[in-house]
Amino acid sequence: QVQLVESGGGLVQAGGSLRLSCAASGRTFGNNAMAWFRQAPGKEREFVAAASWNGRPIYQEYLKGRFTISRDNANNAVYLQMNSLRPEDTAVYYCAADAAFRITVPTMAAGSYVYWGQGTQLTVSS
Repeated sequence: QVQLVESGGGLVQAGGSLRLSCAASGRTFGNNAMAWFRQAPGKEREFVAAASWNGRPIYQEYLKGRFTISRDNANNAVYLQMNSLRPEDTAVYYCAADAAFRITVPTMAAGSYVYWGQGTQLTVSS
């Protein structure tokens, strides 16, 4: 059974930093893109960042410079470092993994990701 388990969410003050982790089990994702999405209350799920199988990152344009995605294929994990957090970053953050083999440029489309975690809540207070 494939599982993606996010951790690291919580309550942080505006301007603070937090690092989310996603640990995968049940299969290895070293040849697959992995991504982070988020969903705020009353809003649709949106793309945050993705990393190709070899670590090439892409970001939601307006999050560039504050968020950094990284991955550790040896440990089957992906991370999201978030800095200068704002109240509007409050959301449930989801980890996702693609099933396609070694895509050069990962997609921003949620529908392309096959595996999803349960999410971790981030709340940024003002």
